[in-house]
Amino acid sequence: MHEFEIIKKYFSKLSINTKGSLNLNDDVFFDKSRKLVISVDSYVNGVHFIDFKKPELVIKKILRSSISDLICKGIRPKYFFISGSGDKKTFSNSNLRKISLSLKKEQQKFDISLCGGDTVHSKKLSFTFVSIGFGDKIVYRNKAKLNDDIYVTGNLGDSYVGLKILKKKINLNNKLNKYFIYKYFHPDLHLNLANKLLSFASSSIDVSDGLITDLEKLINNQKLNFKLNLNSIPISTNLKKLLNSKKLNKLSYISQGDDYQVLFTASPIKSGIISNISKTLGIKISKIGKISSHSQKSQIIDQKGKKIAAKNKGYYHRF
Repeated sequence: MHEFEIIKKYFSKLSINTKGSLNLNDDVFFDKSRKLVISVDSYVNGVHFIDFKKPELVIKKILRSSISDLICKGIRPKYFFISGSGDKKTFSNSNLRKISLSLKKEQQKFDISLCGGDTVHSKKLSFTFVSIGFGDKIVYRNKAKLNDDIYVTGNLGDSYVGLKILKKKINLNNKLNKYFIYKYFHPDLHLNLANKLLSFASSSIDVSDGLITDLEKLINNQKLNFKLNLNSIPISTNLKKLLNSKKLNKLSYISQGDDYQVLFTASPIKSGIISNISKTLGIKISKIGKISSHSQKSQIIDQKGKKIAAKNKGYYHRF
């Protein structure tokens, strides 16, 4: 079973009396009466990050991926908590100093504060982050409407290339190696977009597990499907050059996860508002497809108008 099957089979019934749980089918807990929004994420060495040679970069990426859950809901993060397990080697004085300095810089960048946590001695290195924000509205999953447009912020795929370089599965010139590795460790979060999302998005999610996987999660309890235009899915100039030079499949690179961009749907009448906000904030927002009826199978259309299949839709935790 994968993680969502486990939640549905064993745990969803435990939350039926708590409206804020959102049936355990969203990125956050949302208590509207208290204006409280909470996300929880765990990260394990060897699963969510390949090693701990650069603790200052690992912790930066983890923190950003955690607060991304709030930003995609239209909420600015305010507080975070950390629980970590490790041993003397991973939690050495040197590593802890690097982690502390990195978190200090992130706090200044995103105007957030560390407010508590826990530490446990263990041979297995892991972190659990709790992120908290406040608001009386959020952008939910499963609120997309038939014929809504599908949008995504920023670019997709750079992080995946960075991971392949770190795993030594691909090697480019020094400049490109540095670029893609930087993108892997520094997800580009659009904090200023958070409050604006509430004015136009009908549903939203962050791209953490992969474009196709996360889009399917976005509409998983609705009788809806999607149609994506491969050519419209945004990638960086560097990734475009790489794909062209090595004759690589674009679809294989843009749905591998770790992008932490905001994937959202919106009514076509909101297109002008979205375009203006994109220009005003200087944030790249691309229309990549449309929500279709359940009677039509979800499909991806290439630049020649042909339907193509995604061999790898993204990442699932399987047990």
